[in-house]
Amino acid sequence: MSAPVSLPLSATVSALDFAPLLPWTVIGGLTGIALLAIAAGGAQKLSGWIWRTLAVGLIALVLANPSLVEEERDPLPDVAVLVTDTSASMTVGGRREAAEEMAQALRREAENDPLLDLIEVEAGETADGTMLFDGVNAALASAPPDRLAGVVLVTDGQVHDAPLDADAINVDAPIHHVMTGDRSAGDRRLVIEEAPRYGIVGQTVAFVIRVEDDAMQGTAAVAFRFEGGDPQVFPIEIGRSTRVEVPVERRGQNVIEAEVEAGPQELSLINNRAAVSVSGVRDRLRVLLVTGEPHNGARAWRDLLKSDPSVDLVHFTILRPPDRRDSTPVDELALIGFPVQELFVERLSEFDLVIFDRYRRRNIMPPLYFDYIARYVENGGALLVTAGPPFAGAPSLYRTPLAAVLPVRPTGYITETPFTPEPTDTGLRHPVTAGLAGGGETPQWGRWLRHIHGTALGGETLLQTPDGNPLLVVQRSGQGRAAIVMSDQTWLWSRGFEGGGPYAEMFRRVAHWLMREPELDEERLTAFATDGELQINRVTLADTPPPLQLTWPDGRQDVVTMTEAEGEPGHFAARVPASGSGLVRLRSGDLTTVAALGPINPLEYADLRPIADVLDPFVEATGGGLFAIGDGPDAALPGLRRTRASADQAGRSWLGLQRNERYVVRASTRIPLLPGLLLVMLILTMLGLGWWREGR
Repeated sequence: MSAPVSLPLSATVSALDFAPLLPWTVIGGLTGIALLAIAAGGAQKLSGWIWRTLAVGLIALVLANPSLVEEERDPLPDVAVLVTDTSASMTVGGRREAAEEMAQALRREAENDPLLDLIEVEAGETADGTMLFDGVNAALASAPPDRLAGVVLVTDGQVHDAPLDADAINVDAPIHHVMTGDRSAGDRRLVIEEAPRYGIVGQTVAFVIRVEDDAMQGTAAVAFRFEGGDPQVFPIEIGRSTRVEVPVERRGQNVIEAEVEAGPQELSLINNRAAVSVSGVRDRLRVLLVTGEPHNGARAWRDLLKSDPSVDLVHFTILRPPDRRDSTPVDELALIGFPVQELFVERLSEFDLVIFDRYRRRNIMPPLYFDYIARYVENGGALLVTAGPPFAGAPSLYRTPLAAVLPVRPTGYITETPFTPEPTDTGLRHPVTAGLAGGGETPQWGRWLRHIHGTALGGETLLQTPDGNPLLVVQRSGQGRAAIVMSDQTWLWSRGFEGGGPYAEMFRRVAHWLMREPELDEERLTAFATDGELQINRVTLADTPPPLQLTWPDGRQDVVTMTEAEGEPGHFAARVPASGSGLVRLRSGDLTTVAALGPINPLEYADLRPIADVLDPFVEATGGGLFAIGDGPDAALPGLRRTRASADQAGRSWLGLQRNERYVVRASTRIPLLPGLLLVMLILTMLGLGWWREGR
C-alpha cells in the first residue's frame, strides 16, 4: 500500500431525521382512518373539515418526531488495486518497462489524491502458467469492498487461471486491463498439438506439431534432436498439423526436441522450441533359451527366467539329438522336433534375448542358421552363451558363424579345480557386477568347480579366475550385444553351495544389460533438476570422465567439473544451481542428454503475442476498459480520472477510479423541530376552530 497521506478536515453536515414515536405503519394507519372519517363528513357537507384535516396532519407530524441532525464526518479513502504481471512473457521487448510506467502513474495519483489508497501486488509464473487471479484475490482480500475504486490489471494478457464465469469475481468496481506489448508484432512459434506420455521400447510413437507464423506462408525447417544428440532437419508446412513418428529407443525418459528456424518477425526465439518426453516401457520380454543337453544348471536357468512375470520364456532342451540311435519309440519319449526353421528364420527377430546354455554343435542346425543369429545380434539383438565342456572342443559354437559376435575364443583347455570367481578392475566399476552382494576385491562367494579356458577378444571382462582366465565377458557387437560365461557351474550359487553367490542378481543385470537397459550402461550420463539445482551423474569405466559441457536454455555454455563419489568407483557427480525454465543440454565425450528446468513446454511461452480475449469478459462485466499501451518507457498510458459510481468508468483514453464517498461519523447533534407545548396549543386550536365552524 502507498504511504499514508493527510485527509481533508472533518465536514459538518445537517440533515432532517425522523424518530417516530410509533411504527410508521401504525402512524400511517391511524392517519388514514382519520382522513377517511373527515372525507366522509366532507361528503355530507359538514363544515370544519379543513381544520380537522390540519389537526390530523399536526398529530401525524408529532408522532413522526422530526428533528435536525448535525454530523461531523471524516471521509474514508477509496482503495485502488494494481495487479502487475511479472511472468517471463513480460520480459519480451519493453513490456516490463511499460508496466512500471503504468504503476508509477497510479502511485502519483494516489500520492496527489488524499482520498485514494493504492494496493499493489505482483502475479508471477508457476508450472501451470501465469496465475494473475491469485494476485487479484489476494489484493481484494485486504481491500474493503464498499471502498473499492477499481482494479487495474497490467499484463500482456497471457493469463492461465481466469475463472470460467466472469461473475466469479464479485466486485462492485471497474476492472481495467492495461495491456502491454505491441499488438501488431508477428511471431513464429512451434506448437505441440498431441504428444503421447508412454511408448513401447523398440516401437515408434507419433506426435503432432504445427508451425504458426502470421508473417509468411510456405515451409519452415524444423530440427529434431533425441536426448540432446545431433539434429535432423526436415521441412514442415507452416500452419498445417504434421504427424511425426519417432522410435522409443530405451526404457525410461526419452526426450525429443523440435526447433523451428527463426521467422521474418520474432518476439522471442524461446517459443520456437518445444519438446516431448516419452516414458519408454517394455512390453513383455520374449526370451529364447536353448539348452544343449540336460544338466544341473538347466533348471536354475528356467527358474530364474520364469520368476520374472514380465518374461515370456520359450525353452527347448535337446534330449535326443539326431545322431543318437536307440530302440525307444518316439511316441513313448513324448518328444517334439526342434522347430529350427520357425525359431531361427521366421521368428528370430521377435525375441529380445537368445540364450545358448551348454549348447554343442550338432546336425540340428545348419551353419547358415548360426549366421542368421549373428546378423540378429549385429542388427540390435542380444545373445548370451554359457559355455560347457563342448565349447572347448570340436562341437564348439565358436566353430560356427557365431564366432563373429562372441567375445572369447576357446583355447581347448578345461580346468576342473574348484576356484572362487573374482571381479576384475573393470568389473568393480561396471554396473553389471559393481556392488554385487558379497563382492569386492576379495569376494565372499562360493566356489565353482569347472571353467573353460579362453582368450578375450574384446569387450569388457567382468569376472575372472584367480589365475586371470576370463569368466564373464560382455561385448557390444554392431547395434546389439553379446555376453559369454566360461563355466557351466554358475548354478552352484543358486543352490547355496559353500554359501552361494549373487546368481539371480548378476544374471538379471547381465540380461538387462544385453537388452540395453539404460541404468546398466557402463557409459551413462543423466541429469535432473530439483529445488533450484541441476543434479548430474556420470558413470564411466575410465579413471576420469570427459569434460562436461552445459548449454543452458538461453544459449549460454558452461564447463562443469565432476567429482568421484566416495566408495563408488566410476561414479561421478556434480551439482549446479539452476533457475528459469527450458531444456539444458549436457555433453560429456560422446554422451549427450537433456534435463528440463520446470515444465518442458511452459504455457507462458506457448504464445507470446499480447491478447485481450482472456480478460475481456471481466472488463465488460464491470464496466472497465481495455488500454493497449505498447511497450517501452514511452508507453501510451491512459489518463486517470475519479468518477462517480453511477457514471461511465472508462473512455477511449482514460480509465476511471470511482468515488464511493464513504465516511465515519465523529459527532452528532439532534435538535427537535416541533416544541411540545406549541404543538398541543396548535392542535387544540385547530380542533376548536373545526368545532366552532361546524356549530355555525
